[in-house]
Amino acid sequence: MWNSIESAPREELEALQAKRLRDTVERVYHLVPFYRKKFDELGIKPAHVKSVKDLANLPLTTKQDLRDHYPFGLFTVPISSVIRIHSSSGTTGKPTVVGYTEHDMGVWKEVMARTMSMMDVGPGDVVHNAYGYGLFTGGLGFHYGAEEVGAAVVPSSGGFTKRQLLLMKDFGATVLCCTPSFALHMAEVAQEEGYDLKKDFKIRAGFFGAEPASEGLRQALRDAWGLVYIEAYGLSEIIGPGVAAGCPYGNLHVFEDHFIPEVIDSETGEVLPDGEQGELVFTTVTKQALPIIRYRTKDITVLHRQPCKCGRTVTIMESVKGRADDMLIVNGVNVFPSQVEHVLTKVEGITPNYVIVLDKKGVLDKLEVWVEVDDRTFADGIGALENLKAQLQNEMLNDLYINVRIKLVEPKTLERSMGKAKRIIDKREAEGLKS
Repeated sequence: MWNSIESAPREELEALQAKRLRDTVERVYHLVPFYRKKFDELGIKPAHVKSVKDLANLPLTTKQDLRDHYPFGLFTVPISSVIRIHSSSGTTGKPTVVGYTEHDMGVWKEVMARTMSMMDVGPGDVVHNAYGYGLFTGGLGFHYGAEEVGAAVVPSSGGFTKRQLLLMKDFGATVLCCTPSFALHMAEVAQEEGYDLKKDFKIRAGFFGAEPASEGLRQALRDAWGLVYIEAYGLSEIIGPGVAAGCPYGNLHVFEDHFIPEVIDSETGEVLPDGEQGELVFTTVTKQALPIIRYRTKDITVLHRQPCKCGRTVTIMESVKGRADDMLIVNGVNVFPSQVEHVLTKVEGITPNYVIVLDKKGVLDKLEVWVEVDDRTFADGIGALENLKAQLQNEMLNDLYINVRIKLVEPKTLERSMGKAKRIIDKREAEGLKS
């Protein structure tokens, strides 16, 4: 379901965005007291918004704003018009709640169908969907997108790894949808169970998202499964998965006829020009139940606006480097977990499984990385392990400019993830000492 707007001239796209933005601003100003108060405090009326350039004058919205108006305080429609409700896990307070009208569900299906079309998924494909179903938007988002393009869907959800592999093999799955860490775990288990991943499975493409993945991890999945890696980006507050999707040329395209992206300086809120790294912000311009103005995602990325070899002209966003609130400050140095992963994937003799442990030694931060070695390296003995440890510490120092203590652990001892991988243990938090 290639939409012609994806390859339209920039002027045509921005004209459509401007019209939809004006309609959205009118909607939230008159129907959501929270936004009307925010606009009035800034002296802004809907009539002041004429083009996308006026976005910079509008207030930012945060996850805390959604929690403060839990559950339906930011909805622009009565609950009688809502046909679907999703929410976050709520592990750090009240969950964020999102609602969908019938129109919103149509938008979601459309952008997910466009995501699937990045790899020409359609009739004849069997889509094995191992994203979690339920209040999490991942499972149902990919489910609807696959059905919309006419593919057969296997709604396997997460967990039960051996059963997943059995179904993938017996049903002839051609497309895999799950988190990168779970796909890696399935590859490991498949090899342990005696499967030949290239001969026993027909997977030609994988749609991966919900967590950052270094290029090393992506290549490990390509090598293991023999698939084309397609990145899928989304967040429930905006629509769920379907906000942006990767094309076969490796570029992540924002469906900006529905979601207008900006990048801002996290500290000042200043809009940054294309090509500069900052915090990603989205404004929804076609949603009815929960339209959001300038939502701070906390995701760190870079935007580019040049045509892609695939023919699309919509904005390209680089893969998320990490989250502003996941950034680790170690003795004054900013470190993202994805940077640690990038270093690890360049070194042979280890698996892609690792854990970052942060602690304090006196007044100084201490960063330790637990790295799982592969079977062959472990069998090589103490000398090989000591050399590997020294190599990893040197690579970390050269790339991250900090001293990192490496702890090598035996194969298959670190916990595997059935969904989003937990990579960080911050012992400083428990002591109230986080930088």
